[in-house]
Amino acid sequence: MSVKIKGIAASDGIGIAKAYLLVTPDLSFKKVTDADPDLEIERLHQALDASITDFKTIKNRAEGHMDKEVLVIFDAHIALLTDPEMIKQIEQLIQTKKINAEQALKQVTDTFINALEAMKENQYMQERAADVRAVTNRVLSHLLGKKLPDLGGINTPVVLVAHEITPSDTSQMDQRYIKGIVTDLGGRTSHSAIMSRTLEIPAVVGTSDATQKIQNDETVILDGLTGEAISNPTVDEMKDYQRQADDFEVQRAQWAKLVDAPSVSADGKQFEIASNIGTIADMADVLKAGSDAVGLFRSEFLYMDSSNLPTEEEQFNAYKRVVKVMNGKPVVVRTMDIGGDKQLSYLHLPEEMNPFLGYRAIRISLQRQSIFRTQLRALIRASKYGQLRIMFPMIATLEEFRQAKTIFIEERQKLQATDPGIGDDIKLGMMIEVPAAAIFAEGFAKEVDFFSIGTNDLIQYTFAADRGNECVSYLYQPYNPALLKLIKHVIDAAHKEGKIAAMCGEMAGDAIALPLLMGMGLDEYSMSSSSVLRTRSAMRSLNTKKCAQLVDQVLSNALTNEDTIKMVKTFLK
Repeated sequence: MSVKIKGIAASDGIGIAKAYLLVTPDLSFKKVTDADPDLEIERLHQALDASITDFKTIKNRAEGHMDKEVLVIFDAHIALLTDPEMIKQIEQLIQTKKINAEQALKQVTDTFINALEAMKENQYMQERAADVRAVTNRVLSHLLGKKLPDLGGINTPVVLVAHEITPSDTSQMDQRYIKGIVTDLGGRTSHSAIMSRTLEIPAVVGTSDATQKIQNDETVILDGLTGEAISNPTVDEMKDYQRQADDFEVQRAQWAKLVDAPSVSADGKQFEIASNIGTIADMADVLKAGSDAVGLFRSEFLYMDSSNLPTEEEQFNAYKRVVKVMNGKPVVVRTMDIGGDKQLSYLHLPEEMNPFLGYRAIRISLQRQSIFRTQLRALIRASKYGQLRIMFPMIATLEEFRQAKTIFIEERQKLQATDPGIGDDIKLGMMIEVPAAAIFAEGFAKEVDFFSIGTNDLIQYTFAADRGNECVSYLYQPYNPALLKLIKHVIDAAHKEGKIAAMCGEMAGDAIALPLLMGMGLDEYSMSSSSVLRTRSAMRSLNTKKCAQLVDQVLSNALTNEDTIKMVKTFLK
């Protein structure tokens, strides 16, 4: 009998294959308090050496299909396994307490993990804690003689079923064999969801209990369009979904023909469909999708991928490469958006009760101006090589934008002393992600060159609901009339002053949101590169005048998120 499992549709497509449960075996162990220290230290080093060999093998296996930026994760794992300070602490525990190697290893690494996880609501550090846990489990598996799941060794089609997917897991995957991903945890903005869209793997996340309901090697159907997974499907279900999967592949082939096509509506209105990127490695996908622009370059990854603050020269080279690759098309760079769920170990930010509402993004830049000025100089210099725009994140008040603009002008003037005219054509914009900024959009519109609506944060702030908290995930409501009215207000305010209104949150690539945003007149839609061609295709079938009528209907009659969805689906039929 088939079992239906409901979750969140995170990445388009239909996946059908045998389930591969990414479940760690029982690594519990007996605590020994009268162990032979010499023997236990020898066991420890044998397990460390075996774990290093494992990671080297996995890295070699991944080198043919993973970017260099991803492969460095394995180097970090190996570095941890050879860290003399950590090994010394484990050996001292074995010698002084006469405990077994398993107990000493767990005690020391738990200290590392607890320190990282103490930074609450911090996704980046949570992922680093997950990396330490992955290394610990690897060593424990060798000490206990138990085999861990080997993602890199998968060489037949599977649907991956996991509690959650970590960056370490991602780096081991060979996407040729991963036909779908189902997770217990996660939302549309979680790591596993964003990664799935980037790799064009169908995904359903946030099911809460998929790992309990799905058995290893059981056939699974995954519908990344509706957010449903079916384990042990019937013959009729298999036939129906195989037909849908075939139709989707035909559709994907049709989308591929639009790589060089303009982004226009059915009635000929021109729009811009752009890509969000985090690193230079993402540019290959931008070009493959034929994006009209880079609508969001998350510059904080330059800081997060470094052990210290990146220099002006390092940043300049990174921005220059992206701008040159785009060959005259616009590149919007968001200045350092650190804080919230993105921390830097070397920046020593204060510990906060609620970091999402605290010291982050532009608030750090305006207080630690040497960091901000270094970044602005690198950006101004890179603007010589193409159409570069600068966007300030987390702006809440007009004073913040004015202060940031003043600092930009000061740095531009310094550079113009030896390079006249440099940076004169840079457009300055801001992200609309704080409700106060959205409400006062008409005031900001008089002073900015463009808006980019960051819906991921705007939604969580509007509904006072942490987007990483599973308990309040039902409040992630991108089609709620209250939010739609806020977005329309921002777009109208920009257009009244002759300015561009863009969107760079997940909503920009959402199929239900598209006709609403087109009807509101949103100018630029920035999304995962994997969504660009699908969105361009859908856009070409929509008439903006009819979309505008839909917006009026929704804002006049819809009372809930679900009301809007029903009305849009009726419209699309």
